[in-house]
Amino acid sequence: MTIAIETKGLTRRFGELVAVDGLDLCVERGTFYGFLGPNGAGKSTTIKMLTGLLAPDGGTMRILDQDLADARGAIEIRRRIGVVPEQLALFDNLTAREYLTFVGRMYRLPLQTVRDRCGELLAMMSLDSEEKKLTLEYSHGMKKKLALAAALIPNPDILFLDEPFEGIDAVSSSVLRDVLRRAVQRGATVFLTSHILEIVEKLCTAVGIIASGKLMYQGTMDEVRQSGSLEDKFLQTVGHGQIERQTLSWLEG
Repeated sequence: MTIAIETKGLTRRFGELVAVDGLDLCVERGTFYGFLGPNGAGKSTTIKMLTGLLAPDGGTMRILDQDLADARGAIEIRRRIGVVPEQLALFDNLTAREYLTFVGRMYRLPLQTVRDRCGELLAMMSLDSEEKKLTLEYSHGMKKKLALAAALIPNPDILFLDEPFEGIDAVSSSVLRDVLRRAVQRGATVFLTSHILEIVEKLCTAVGIIASGKLMYQGTMDEVRQSGSLEDKFLQTVGHGQIERQTLSWLEG
């Protein structure tokens, strides 16, 4: 068994708030992994630590058998991952092709490879008809598709995707799902957060559920289905009994 992502006791605090609390993750290589939890559970903070955007306060992280505490290892890992963060950070005064070219060259890809992949990605994301626009003119959905294209351009071993389907139209969502499936089939690992449980249930082969910074459940989708749907497992894990009774008094007959 080859491990793509492994954390032990991973912890991050913001003042008195413990955003991630002793997290122990183990994700095999080639897994389509859904990392689920309610708002504020610690999902995005976890991804930021795993991608080197945020330093942990405790615990260890290994990505593709490299210790992220080792500076040289961390640099090597960044060349092998693609990331779509929660908050998009694009260069507003570049076109989509200029931005993808910049990203590709930062990954040290040959210029011709960058040009070829730019054309395919822009066509796949239906951005090729908007090439003269600067990204500051893009809608949220278009910016999300450009960020996804940038994450895919290095052909990464691991894709970290924070809410990748938010703001994406149905056609682009279908194309993206197919691309991600094929990436996993060739041996890549996809680690995503999403509140769209139906998509997670269709795509993912394993899931982890986090609440209040703690990992509450981790298992394969086959194990989840033995006791019902992913939604059932999620609601049972995060406290269905507390939320199902909430209502509005003026809507009660």
